[in-house]
Amino acid sequence: MSESTPPPKGPRGPRGERGVNGSPGARDPRGEADATPGATKPGGTKAYRAKSAGGKPADGKSPYRAAPRAGDRPRGASPRRADDSAGASSTGKPTVTRPAPPPLLPGAQPRAIAARVLDAVLHRGRSLKAELATALPTLPDPRDRALVEAMCFAVLRQPLRYEAALEAWMPRALSRRDGELRALLFAGLAQLDPLQLPAHAALAATVEATRVLGRKHQAGLVNALLRRAQRDGLPATDPRHSHWPSWLRGLLRKQWPEHFDAILANSAIAPPMWLRVNAARVGREDYRAQLAEAGIQSMAPAAPAEALRLDAAVPVSTLPGFAEGVVSIQDLSAQLVADALSPAPGARVLDACAAPGGKSAHLLERDASLRLTALDIDAQRLQRVRSGLVRQGFEDRVELLAADAAELDAWWDGRPFDAVLLDAPCSATGIVRRQPDVVLHRRESDIAALTVLQARLLDALWHTVAPGGVLVYATCSILQEENEAQVRAFLARTPDARSEALDARYGHDREVGRQRLPGEDGGDGFFYARLRRSPPDGSAHPG
Repeated sequence: MSESTPPPKGPRGPRGERGVNGSPGARDPRGEADATPGATKPGGTKAYRAKSAGGKPADGKSPYRAAPRAGDRPRGASPRRADDSAGASSTGKPTVTRPAPPPLLPGAQPRAIAARVLDAVLHRGRSLKAELATALPTLPDPRDRALVEAMCFAVLRQPLRYEAALEAWMPRALSRRDGELRALLFAGLAQLDPLQLPAHAALAATVEATRVLGRKHQAGLVNALLRRAQRDGLPATDPRHSHWPSWLRGLLRKQWPEHFDAILANSAIAPPMWLRVNAARVGREDYRAQLAEAGIQSMAPAAPAEALRLDAAVPVSTLPGFAEGVVSIQDLSAQLVADALSPAPGARVLDACAAPGGKSAHLLERDASLRLTALDIDAQRLQRVRSGLVRQGFEDRVELLAADAAELDAWWDGRPFDAVLLDAPCSATGIVRRQPDVVLHRRESDIAALTVLQARLLDALWHTVAPGGVLVYATCSILQEENEAQVRAFLARTPDARSEALDARYGHDREVGRQRLPGEDGGDGFFYARLRRSPPDGSAHPG
C-alpha cells in the first residue's frame, strides 16, 4: 500500500525559502498525487483502520485560526469612541492610547501552525493527516502550506534527533505544558537541518512565531537555541537510536537482521519524487525531453517502463501536462504492481481496495480496453479515485463501487474477474518515510488485527477470481506476518491456489512472493505475491 509526504527541498521561492511540492496539493503516502490539497493519507490501513482522533476540537473551532492583524482589538472589546483619539474619555479624564503591535514577520504564521500540528501529533496522539487537513486550508499561500508540510515531515522522520539537541543544550527539561514550545523548537531545528532554509529567515520567523503562540516571553530561549544550532550544528546521534517502538524494532531485527540498519536509515530520509508517464499519451523519453526543456532533470530506471525519478522534487504544477493527465505522481514500487498483475488485453479486472486510484489509472493507461471495477470501502476516498480518473480522461471506463470488499453480497454480481488486485490494508511499515507518524501510533496488537482482516479479504476475493485467473496480493508492509506468512497460510487452506514466481525487479525472494525494502532503488517498501487459481481440470497446488 505505498503511494505524502512533502518531497525533499525544492527550488527557492520568492521569499528565499525552498518550496516543497506546491499546488495542487501534497502527495499521498503511496507517492500518488492527492486530489485534496494538503491532505495526506493514513498509511496502509486505509478506511479499514479506525479513524484517529484529530482535526477540529469538540467545540468545532479550529486551533489553526490565523493570527490577529496588527491593531485588532480582542474579541468582545468595546469599539473606540471617536473622541478617544483626542486623548480624553467621556468623563473628561485623559486616556492612554496603546500603540498597535507591530505586524508579524512573513513566515511566522506557518511556523506557528507547524508547531501546533507537531504538538498534536507528538504529544496528543493525533493523526498527521487529520491535523494537516485542518491546518493547511487556513493558509492561502501554497508556499506556506508546503513549508508547514516540509517542517512537519522533517521533524517526524527523526524526532529523537531534535530531542537529543534540546537535552544537550537545556539545563532543565521542558515541562509537559510546554508542548507547543517544544514542537516549535523542533520545527526551527528542522529548518536548519535537513531543510537548509536560509538561517536568518528561519530564525527570525521562528522566534516571531512565539507571538502567534502566545509565548512571547520565551522568544529569547528560542532565539538562543536556534542560534546555537546555527553555530554548532546538531549534536551527533546514533542512527540506530530510533523512535520506532521497541517491539517493532525487535521484529525488524529478527526478520531482517542484515538490513535492519538500512531500513531505519532509509525510513528517516525524504524519498525522491517518482513520476508515472501516461504511455497512452506520450513516450517516456519524449516526456523526459519536455522535463529537460522545463529545467527539470530526471532519471529513467530499467523498470517499470513508465517511471521517472526526480531527485529534486518540484511542485506538480510545474510538471508539463500534469493537469491534462500526461503524467502522475506514483512511487516506483507502487508502479510495479501493474507489472505483477499484467492482465490480458480487454480482461475483466477488479481493483479491490482502489483508493487513491493510481493503480487503476496505471492499468488503464496501459490498456484502455480493460473492463475495470474499482472498489473501496470509503465512499469519500472513492471520490479521489474519480477525480484522478477524470484528470486522465478515464472516468467513463471504470465502474466505481463503495463497499466492503469482503462482503460479496453487497457488491458482486457473480461474474468472475480475470485478474484481481488486492492492495491490502497493512501496517504501512514500508512507507514510514512518507507517513512518519505511523510508528508513533502503531501498536503491537494492530498487527494481529490487520492479519485477520487481510485473511478475510483474501478468502472472500478468491471466490471472485475466474478459474485460470490471477490475484495479486500486495502490501506496503515489510513485516513477514502480513506478507509471506499471510500468503503461506492462504495457500495452505486454499487447494485451488498456487503461487507464481516473480523476478528480481520485485525485490528479495520470499518463495511465495517478493519483498522490496525501503529505499532500495529509491522505492518504498512493498510486498508482491501473484496467485493463480487452478482451472477445474487442473491439479491443485498448495504453494
